[in-house]
Amino acid sequence: QVQLVESGGGSVQAGGSLKLSCVASGVDVRNCRLGWGRQAPGKEREFVSVVSVDGTARYAASVEGRFTMSFIYDKKTVYLQMNNLRPEDTAVYYCGACYRDDFLYWGQGTQVTVSS
Repeated sequence: QVQLVESGGGSVQAGGSLKLSCVASGVDVRNCRLGWGRQAPGKEREFVSVVSVDGTARYAASVEGRFTMSFIYDKKTVYLQMNNLRPEDTAVYYCGACYRDDFLYWGQGTQVTVSS
């Protein structure tokens, strides 16, 4: 059974930082890439980032240069360091697993709110 457990959401002012964590279980991270998506109010869920087993990460253009993923292989844990947050980053952030064109599995989500 695949489980993805996120933590680290919260509320910050614009320009602030937050760090999200996700611990995965029930997946083989050697061939199941982990990452993040988000869903803002009234919008569809969108891709944020994905990381490969060698630590190489890819980001959505909207977060490139501000967000950084890291991956601890033996702990099946990924982190998303979010800096210089903007009000438009407000969303529920979901940890995802097994990325192809989209993630096959999702966590329960954690709220991130950025005030101006």
